[in-house]
Amino acid sequence: MEFYFQIENNGSQQAGIGNWNSNSHDLQLCFGVKDFLLIAPQSASGVLLDTPESSKLLSAVAIALSNCGSLWPAFVPVHDPSRKAYIGIQNMGTVFTRRFEADRIGSQVPVKLMHLEGLYELFVSKFVYSGVDFSMHNFKVHFMMRLTYQTFPYDEEDEEIDMDELMDDKTDAAENYGSESRNKVLWDDDCPWSEWYSAEDPLRGFELVVTWADRTVESTLEMAELENASPHDAEKWILHPILSPYLGDPSHGKRIDFASQLLCLVEALDTSFAAQFMEDFVSVENPSSENLKTSVVIPPPSVLDRVIKDLFREGSKLPDFNKGEHRLSRALKAAPLESLFTQFCLHSLWFGNCNIRAIAFLWIEFVREVRWCWEETQPLPKMPIDGPIDLSTCLINQKLHLLAICIEKKREMNEEFLDCIGSDDSSDASVSMEEHRKVDKRRNASSEADLQRKRDSSIAEDTSNRLRFERKTERTNSVNQSPTDAIRRGSAGPVGTMMLLKSRQQLHAPFTQDPPLMTEDMHEERLQAVEAFGDSLNVPGQLEKDILLSDMSAFKAANPDAVFEDFIRWHSPGDWESFEPKTTEPSAGPRTEGSKDEWPPRGRLSQRMSDQGNLWRKSWNDAPALPADDQKPLLDPNREGEKIVHYLETVRPHQLLEQMVCTAFRGSADTLNQTNFGNMRQMTSKLEQLYLIIKSTLGALQRNNLPDKAKTVKDLKRLCMVFESVEKLVAVAASIHRKFLDASRLAQVIFSDFYGIYAPTMGMSTNDEENKSRTEMEVSRQEVSLRERQVVSNLFSPPSANQSWRKVLSMGNLLNGHEPILREIIFSTGDDVNNGIHYAAAADVAATSDRMGEEIETHRMYVSGTSNDLRVGLSVTSCD
Repeated sequence: MEFYFQIENNGSQQAGIGNWNSNSHDLQLCFGVKDFLLIAPQSASGVLLDTPESSKLLSAVAIALSNCGSLWPAFVPVHDPSRKAYIGIQNMGTVFTRRFEADRIGSQVPVKLMHLEGLYELFVSKFVYSGVDFSMHNFKVHFMMRLTYQTFPYDEEDEEIDMDELMDDKTDAAENYGSESRNKVLWDDDCPWSEWYSAEDPLRGFELVVTWADRTVESTLEMAELENASPHDAEKWILHPILSPYLGDPSHGKRIDFASQLLCLVEALDTSFAAQFMEDFVSVENPSSENLKTSVVIPPPSVLDRVIKDLFREGSKLPDFNKGEHRLSRALKAAPLESLFTQFCLHSLWFGNCNIRAIAFLWIEFVREVRWCWEETQPLPKMPIDGPIDLSTCLINQKLHLLAICIEKKREMNEEFLDCIGSDDSSDASVSMEEHRKVDKRRNASSEADLQRKRDSSIAEDTSNRLRFERKTERTNSVNQSPTDAIRRGSAGPVGTMMLLKSRQQLHAPFTQDPPLMTEDMHEERLQAVEAFGDSLNVPGQLEKDILLSDMSAFKAANPDAVFEDFIRWHSPGDWESFEPKTTEPSAGPRTEGSKDEWPPRGRLSQRMSDQGNLWRKSWNDAPALPADDQKPLLDPNREGEKIVHYLETVRPHQLLEQMVCTAFRGSADTLNQTNFGNMRQMTSKLEQLYLIIKSTLGALQRNNLPDKAKTVKDLKRLCMVFESVEKLVAVAASIHRKFLDASRLAQVIFSDFYGIYAPTMGMSTNDEENKSRTEMEVSRQEVSLRERQVVSNLFSPPSANQSWRKVLSMGNLLNGHEPILREIIFSTGDDVNNGIHYAAAADVAATSDRMGEEIETHRMYVSGTSNDLRVGLSVTSCD
């Protein structure tokens, strides 16, 4: 014997015919009661098959309850369990008794009872004589109806067909890259992750409950009209999203997404410490490779070729390297999403099952293709060919960037060489003649200039003293210097009012070569050399010496009469100590360095520049006067390019995998960050938290050696669990946003409800009980406003031919061709109870009625079912 009760929000325990609570017990819906007793035998069937026995048991219980002064109804299950049949009784005082009966038809429902007219006549027949013609009389009946619609489920048969088509498409794509053979449009075809995998829609469907409120009907004609009414005419719509079961169940490798593949990459990192080179994992002679053969999968050559073609396919323009970048992306030492190395890492996630052997195969082929681009001077795709090296990225990305620049410089050098080949023979024979012509031409030009200045001086006697002094100085310099030395080359223009100390000519700044580009390891080597030798001035590093010689040569070419002190004043002003003359009279105006009373400038070299054996002065003496364009480039593209390719070929497996893990996590997160999920602030905040967690977890991989490998791998696996949770959240947000583009309020409410259930753990818990509760989670039902009904209606797309032939439509109230999966109706009628009640129980009777104490519900019938089954629950109140 079990007692059931239900308490409403206001504390009331009274029954009402308008109760559509989905959490109610089956008998509470059938008979409109709240508190009741259920008496059932402890047998295998749980029902009473003997009718006299059930009647006797029910009578005994009713007498016992009456003696206790209780008004609880009591029910007993009868007949076959599949019929869900019950009989019951309720003592409502000393006057009224309420009897209950429920039964079910499991098949072959009469056609008449499939329609509202037949159900209406069935109810009326319970309180009207059987001989009455219902069509000729009107009977007022209270009517309520609730229809439940559901979008078509994803059939297993359709799933098998789709999987077969998908496998065929993958095979075709492996053979013919770029061919479009898949016709079926998946829900996430335009989502950013669809380039790598297709996710199951986290919203498997929707359940819509449409309710017609309590109304009075009087004839079968009104019932026919209601059956043909549109669901849009109903008073209330309640929407219930149906979530996919995978949302609450940890995948444990069952699903294919970024998180599952990142976990495989972490396991590959754990294995990478077993070898010195990547070739060892594919070599037959290596024992560690032999141990891997039984547990790893290597894709066929066709898949390898497709991946390499996709990686090295040249585009018309460089990709947008800021695409998908979060403001915290640069905090991760990885590579931009669209860069070559990131694309390699993302491809490796799906190459085979992302095991170390498959990664080794792909990496070896990748490096072989990079070497081909280097040797054949072909542009390196997905990499910029200019600009500074971004030291915030991983080392391999820096190396590939520098290699792309070296390839471009090598190509320019080859083009210049080819342009000069045709004129080499003739130019060799006429070099000396050409030099003589140039000297003669300069001498003639100088003589003509002198004559012209003399002619101008005789004509213009009032020329200023400064101008005559400058011309006199120019003539003097041109006489004292050889014509070749007096020519400036590679000048970028005068430097303010600075003058050369010896010739008193304006000091010109030269065009200099840009400093050579360096990667992070090159900077570290340079800093280590500085720390080892102390004073950077005396560091015998070849790079610093080459840069200094280049600047000195360019300065000499731009200032033919310059001395070492002039170079120091321009290049290192801190090493020139000036002496300001003490004057007693105030200055009459601004002075310049070249003014008569300040020449020559008073100053001297600093102590370190004046020391004997100073490397700077020695370099100045050795430096030729050559402009930057005529100098040997500071960056030797051939040497640096070979060093980079050698690094890629000999990189340690664990160093490669560490950079791959960091880059793959950032690339996956940046891909998810491109998802359009509307104005869902919870999702924006959760993505930001994900980047922070990734940054803190990957910090150990950015060191040269892992302090605790086992702990780091464990932390990375926990990070994969966090990533899985966020990835599911992103999929839910994207799916909801796409389906409710024109109903943003409804989308926000649904996602907020799901977020409150799902988000708290963020994948950090391994509690089995919590995982079980997550598996059974579901979001609450949401009421749909009138403005949002059309958006919800569009979710129920018209059935396809494959779906429509399986069902024979036999009920009305269609929604875009969808028949209700469940129809629930409550018929009721009442009678005046003001007369005939002479006992204290009248107050209880009035309290249980829904007619303001003036009318008692004498007949109530609950009808539930579809075209294939029908269940009826009838309650009758009488005075016997």
